[in-house]
Amino acid sequence: MNQGLTNRRHAQLLETLTLDGLPEHAVPAFEAALETVCATVGYFKDDPTDTWRLEGVREVGVGDDELMPALVLASAMTGIEAPELQRAPVEAEGWLARTVEAFPEQEIGGRFVIRPTHVPDPVTYGKIVLKLDAGVAFGSGEHGSTRGCLIGFEGMAHRRPRRILDIGTGSGILAMAAVKQLKRRVLATDIEPWSVRITAENAKMNGLRNMLRAKLADGWRHPAVHGGRYDLVFANILARPLCAMAKDLGDHLAPGGTAILAGLLGTQVRMVLAAHRRAGMVLERRIDQGAWSALVLRKRG
Repeated sequence: MNQGLTNRRHAQLLETLTLDGLPEHAVPAFEAALETVCATVGYFKDDPTDTWRLEGVREVGVGDDELMPALVLASAMTGIEAPELQRAPVEAEGWLARTVEAFPEQEIGGRFVIRPTHVPDPVTYGKIVLKLDAGVAFGSGEHGSTRGCLIGFEGMAHRRPRRILDIGTGSGILAMAAVKQLKRRVLATDIEPWSVRITAENAKMNGLRNMLRAKLADGWRHPAVHGGRYDLVFANILARPLCAMAKDLGDHLAPGGTAILAGLLGTQVRMVLAAHRRAGMVLERRIDQGAWSALVLRKRG
């Protein structure tokens, strides 16, 4: 969540953008389109119609020049006409209050506790506590893809990977989980400057500033990323970028290394898996969380 929406002394003029009636296969593309202008995007399934509604919050009018082309691209990628974009005003304080109410403490798997800053913070024994602000609802563990990644990581952490990369870090939650569980340094990257800033702030809040390095980077192109060989790579992004980067992942994953991939719907697993098998990886585990899937892959050797 962009801190600019929550850390202002006065209420900002915000609006909710809504796309309704989307088929499941189109959700990731239109979610990515809204994310060009909205710092947080929620998704809701309508069971009677078997369609999805996406809602994003932004400051009124910000990024209109970017949003329209992004929606056109999403339409072309999915082969469907974009639903009518609905706009409704919402006051910052009211939106934040609803966000706080909808973001309770949650346990994920057997080890992790996601604790928002608005609830008490007692000493919790036998668990790894990750503290996040309610305003950073993306990457909070609420999203099925994030939950799947954490469950997948918990199942392989006994291998004690040493060199760790988190691509598309969002709030930094996966990188922070790895630092706390393994006591290893982690490189976390994102293409969004606000994600890099939020990740650094979350690392500081969790006492991990010296162990987690947040960098602005586009996939594998940044020298800080491209020059490494990794024992563990998180990539919680979208299905098509995952496929496009599969060869680079195979080239930079150490023999026997693990990749935990997410941000894909269950219907997209076959496509993503095929691209990574061609790059020398094998499926070790699939974790389904609602409509979303996470894949735990290992590189041969």
